[in-house]
Formats: sequence, structure tokens, C-alpha cells
Amino acid sequence: MEKLTVFEINKELETLLDWDYLEDALQTDFEFNSFKDCISAITRIAFECEALNHHPEWTNNNNTLDIKLTTHSAGGVTKLDIKLARIINKIIEVED
Repeated sequence: MEKLTVFEINKELETLLDWDYLEDALQTDFEFNSFKDCISAITRIAFECEALNHHPEWTNNNNTLDIKLTTHSAGGVTKLDIKLARIINKIIEVED
């Protein structure tokens, strides 16, 4: 998998709501109504990650979830990270 350029990443971010490009990774955070809702989202995301064989760095603190996507073997963001970010947004139902 080939690392995307900063230009390519910024172009993708135009339509990738609530994600930022920081420290060679796509990053976002979500706040849920409860711990249970947060864990439910993590579980749904985990199944998609397994299907893609691509796993995020994430932390959970009560009802918040911080996610960082990068392809370590490529040394930065790839199309796989973009794809997973879009899937996560669908699971979380991120809207304008």
C-alpha cells in the first residue's frame, strides 16, 4: 500500500467529516451518550477492521472514543485508512 501525499489527504478530508490529518495519521474523536453506546460502536468498528485486516489505534474513556488511523508499513496515511475512516463515519452516522 502506497502512502498518500499531503495534497491527496487534504483532498479526501474535504468530504471526510470530523477527521483531521495530524502526525502522519487521520485522527478524530467521538462522544457518545453513554459508555454502553461507546463500547457498542467500538464493537461494530472492530468487525469492519477485522474484515479489512486494518486496525486503528484508539482509546476509550467512559463515553468518548479517540481514533488514529495510519498504515505503519507505509509510514503514513494510505487509501486503506481513508476507506476505514469512511466506514467508521457510516457506523457512527456522522452527518453535516
